[in-house]
Amino acid sequence: MGMSAKIHRISGPVVVAEGLNAKMYELVKVGERKLMGEVIQINGSRSTIQVYEETTGVRPGEPVEGTGAALSVELGPGLLSQIYDGVQRPLPVLAEAAGDFITTGLTAPALDRNKKWEFVATAKKGQDVSGGEIIGTVQETKNIQIKIVVPPEVKGKIKSIESGKFTVVDAIGELEDGTKLFLSHKWPVRKPRPYKEKLLPTIPMISGQRVFDMFFPIAKGGTAAIPGPFGAGKTVAQQQLAKWSDAQIVVYIGCGERGNEMTEVLTEFPHLIDPYSGAPLMERTVLIANTSNMPVAAREASVYTGMTIAEYFRDQGFDVALMADSTSRWAEAMREISSRLEEMPGEEGYPAYLGARLSEFYERAGRIVTFNNANGSVTAIGAVSPPGGDFSEPVTQNTLKITKVFWALDAKLAQRRHFPSINWLDSYSLYKNTLNQWYVENVAGEWGDLRDKAMSILQQEASLQEIVQLVGSDALPEKERVVLETARLIREGFLQQSAFHPVDSYCSLNKQYQLLRMILKFGDLASEAVETGASVAAISSMEIKSRIAKATLIEEKVFDAEIKKIEEQMVQEFEKLVAK
Repeated sequence: MGMSAKIHRISGPVVVAEGLNAKMYELVKVGERKLMGEVIQINGSRSTIQVYEETTGVRPGEPVEGTGAALSVELGPGLLSQIYDGVQRPLPVLAEAAGDFITTGLTAPALDRNKKWEFVATAKKGQDVSGGEIIGTVQETKNIQIKIVVPPEVKGKIKSIESGKFTVVDAIGELEDGTKLFLSHKWPVRKPRPYKEKLLPTIPMISGQRVFDMFFPIAKGGTAAIPGPFGAGKTVAQQQLAKWSDAQIVVYIGCGERGNEMTEVLTEFPHLIDPYSGAPLMERTVLIANTSNMPVAAREASVYTGMTIAEYFRDQGFDVALMADSTSRWAEAMREISSRLEEMPGEEGYPAYLGARLSEFYERAGRIVTFNNANGSVTAIGAVSPPGGDFSEPVTQNTLKITKVFWALDAKLAQRRHFPSINWLDSYSLYKNTLNQWYVENVAGEWGDLRDKAMSILQQEASLQEIVQLVGSDALPEKERVVLETARLIREGFLQQSAFHPVDSYCSLNKQYQLLRMILKFGDLASEAVETGASVAAISSMEIKSRIAKATLIEEKVFDAEIKKIEEQMVQEFEKLVAK
């Protein structure tokens, strides 16, 4: 029956087969060249397939065969530092086989079949194990030891297990019912991996980026959106998060970005040094590259491929940061497939289920308890590239309904050379209150109060700006001119941060707290001085101001001592000013 299945109709990546006896989302091989595809619609004897490769040259009448399995990824040692396409084909391996232009129908195993890994068994013979439990470890890269887990739906008593050197296809043991255990296993990408329980997002993911940590924090296991127009600095913001955040594993999905942008990521990532270990950042990164000139259906799959790999590391107890750049291109792939299926279009031609698909994806983020009673997390950060920087379009709007953090990039700030160009008036974080307790216990009791006070100064500045543009700042009352002075210090001495400066690239929480505390103290002293009759002109020409603005460049080890000196000088200067 299955053998007589033939191609009936072709429309780009969408192929209709006649007589295929397949299940929904089953993986199939299409045509003479056995192109990889997935069943996405079944109507009587006809199955609609989305093909993950170019269908040029495929003709009606060619055979189609089912594989009986869903689109799955291979999970095991060998994922780290690898570069995959959207359906987990290793690009370096394919490039070696076919040169720079990958021919269709070409596949290669996702994990190297020949490499031997040193496996240390921790489970014992006769032990009862079930899905998700750790049975041993492999030192995959210099600093990352991965845990080998029982595949999620397997359970039983261990009949035999041994330590030693194995490839991913060698059995390392077996259960009494005859199930063999391997270093790797497969998992269908569209199915979330199970866990014991989900935890509340009460621990921040610390990135060392002041505007994120202090003003718009994200929790471990949280979700964030970075929408921004072209050239506003999305990629640098994501690289900073990948490099500095306290997640141990980074999964970066370059989804439908232009080839040259992805090339930039692929050439820069291998050179980035992990500041925590001194090893290349690539050693704890999995890259998924699906550029805009690759088949559009594979782009739709790439997001699930990346999420499944992230969940696999989460299940071992790692904190994973997942970057999807950009979810807009993923949505566009969905729109294209949907229109070829002749489905009813929703807003702006996107399918009616756009919001549901986006929330299914972000729903898989979270901090969880694993089956080994460890904590793991997947923090999902999706970049959105709204056409023309218009945040009212469907992808941005649907993403905002789902994600709890909104980091709004602003092209105007980028043009003024204010980086990271996060607009502090448009951005928000719904984790602020749940994370406050952590900051109070681990950094300082007044963390939340300082942030709120600084925020209100920035908002006052924004409303005063309109008056200033009309009549100039000299026409304002002294008190309000002090607000402008303080706001400027917050902007220049706190919010701006250089990704390329060796000291400023990362800023510890203690340093963030001290910096902001001092800037706000300056504001308080200035207000008091004005009330006793000092002039704002005298305050704005104080020497101490430039020292405060440059305090971000003081190295961490001498920071506490230096900031004390600055504070003492500040108090003295104000005393002199008031005495005059």
